[in-house]
Amino acid sequence: MPEVNVNGVQLCYEEYGSGEPFILLHGLGGDHHMFENEINELKKSYWVIALDSRGHGRSEKVPHYTLEDHVQDVIAFMDHLNIEKTSLLGASMGSYIAQGVAVFSPERVKQLILVVAKAFGKTSSTVRLQEEHADELKGLTEEEQMYALSKYIFHKPEMVGEWSQRVDVDVPVLTPEQQIAAQKALENFDFRPLLDRITAETLVISGRYDGLNPPKDGREVANLIPNARFVEFEHSGHAPSVEEPERYRQVVTEFLNRS
Repeated sequence: MPEVNVNGVQLCYEEYGSGEPFILLHGLGGDHHMFENEINELKKSYWVIALDSRGHGRSEKVPHYTLEDHVQDVIAFMDHLNIEKTSLLGASMGSYIAQGVAVFSPERVKQLILVVAKAFGKTSSTVRLQEEHADELKGLTEEEQMYALSKYIFHKPEMVGEWSQRVDVDVPVLTPEQQIAAQKALENFDFRPLLDRITAETLVISGRYDGLNPPKDGREVANLIPNARFVEFEHSGHAPSVEEPERYRQVVTEFLNRS
C-alpha cells in the first residue's frame, strides 16, 4: 500500500481508477476493505482513494487521538496529494470525519455522502449499545459480544457476517488497547451547530434497523445540512451497501449523476 506521513502519523491508502478525486472513509475498527462494492463501481468514473484512518488498518497505531485528528489528517492528506477539491463518502465513523472536513473546509468538498451517520455522540455508538445490553453481554469475549449485538445492528446479520469474513481476510486485527483508543476518539463530539456551514451537495443514507446510528440520527444530520437529501433503506441496518447492494448502488449513482 502507498503511505504518507501527515501530522506526524503514517497513513496507508489504496487508489483506483482515474478522473476527479473521490475519498472513502471507513468505520470504527475497519479499513479500506469495507468499500469493496463502492470501489468497484466508483473507479469506473473517479480517482478513488480509500484511506486507512490513523489507528486502523495498516496505518500507524498511535496510543491517543481524537476525531479532530482524523479530520485534520484528511485535510493534510489532500494537501499531500495536491487535491484541491474532492468528493467524500464516509460510513459510520467515516461519516463523522467527513462531516468535520466539510464543516471546516467546505470549499474543498464537492459531493458528500454520509452513510449511517450521526452528528454528535457522548461515546462511540458501539460502546453505547454495549452499555444498553450489558446484562446480555456479561461473561462474553469482545468477539462474542459483537456477535450477540449483531441482531441489533443489522437487519440481515448472516449476510453481513458472510461478507465480513470474505473482505476481512487481510485486515489487521486491533488489539484491545487499540480498540479502546479508537473508541475514545469518538467521545464528546457535536457537529450540530456547525452543519449549516456545509456547501457540498449532500446525500445521507440510513438503515431502518440500525441500532448503532438509527434513522432519526441520519435524518437530523440531513435536516441540519442545507439542501441535503435523506434516504432510509427499508431492509437494512448498519450496512446498507451490503444488505441492499442494488438499491444502494442505484441511490448513490443517481445522486452523483444529479450533483
